[in-house]
Amino acid sequence: MPKYSQRSHGRLDTVHIDLQIIFHEVIKGYDNTILYGRRTAAEQNELYKKGRRFDGENWVIENRSEVVTFRDGYFRRSNHQPPEGEVVGFAVDAVPYHQDYPHIRWKGRAAREAIVHFAGYVLGIASRLKAEGIIEHDIRWGGDWDSDRDLEEETFFDGAHFELVR
Repeated sequence: MPKYSQRSHGRLDTVHIDLQIIFHEVIKGYDNTILYGRRTAAEQNELYKKGRRFDGENWVIENRSEVVTFRDGYFRRSNHQPPEGEVVGFAVDAVPYHQDYPHIRWKGRAAREAIVHFAGYVLGIASRLKAEGIIEHDIRWGGDWDSDRDLEEETFFDGAHFELVR
């Protein structure tokens, strides 16, 4: 049976209990790794800079394929950042683990299909846990922001991202 590494456990410990419950259930049947849990504003801002350059006044997108977030951590906060008065984040980034992808270089069609399959599994587990009254929140996946199951309409695909709907 798959299990989380110490690093993944540590990251998972920084998010809301509903996400912890979901992913502790997911790992029982689907090997995966937790890339991010809670983030500081500075950590979020470093991710925001990816694919962008500073033109003296603003951060301008230079390479859209390298952009990982549209939240800068200060003016636009991420759900990875705890709200005022909270200590845990409300989002987690997780991807399926596979021995053929040891460095998690998620590019191309096969990787996207693996992520979509994994997301379906996570969403199914979350739906079951909510129906059973074990968790309180629904979750949203970053590959289908409006949860309508139409992935083609999305303008920003963040396949690793799962967040609580509050």
